[in-house]
Amino acid sequence: MRAAILAVLVMVGSAAAAEEEQTMTAPAPVVAKDQAALLKSDDPKLAANKKLVYDMYRIVLQAGLADRAHEFIADGYIQHNPNAGQGLAGLVDYVKATRPERAIKPTLDLPLINLLAEGDYVTTAFVRPEKDANGQTYYSSWFDLYRIENGKIVEHWDPMLKSDAKIDPNDKKI
Repeated sequence: MRAAILAVLVMVGSAAAAEEEQTMTAPAPVVAKDQAALLKSDDPKLAANKKLVYDMYRIVLQAGLADRAHEFIADGYIQHNPNAGQGLAGLVDYVKATRPERAIKPTLDLPLINLLAEGDYVTTAFVRPEKDANGQTYYSSWFDLYRIENGKIVEHWDPMLKSDAKIDPNDKKI
């Protein structure tokens, strides 16, 4: 009986080790072909919230124009990314520290999958290309959630960990 249990444990351990060595073979998620279509909504409030987040991303996060953040972000902005400071000033400092200023483009360069709005919340979903330990590209996803009040972004969540390096997400293109 012990030999049978040991044999099963060895097989399970070998299978787990083999699985860890496999590289992710999933293709890159499909990105939106028409970003303008994602901004539409039958509800004018939802359309306005989507446009606010989209334009903030284009102007502040993609173009790196931190000095324009006040157009989109409330002073009392609550930041749930542990690597960025609180308030409008915290976001401005983070943007200035992580990316250069660039020209404003009419669309996002990052591979946008979708832009969803419900109530006072807008979620963005992006493809996130990464490299594994062997230098092979694989694809993950990045999500941001924003809460809107009185025409400004007042709160933000993303999956960033405290141990993650500060990055310019604009380098994460397919």
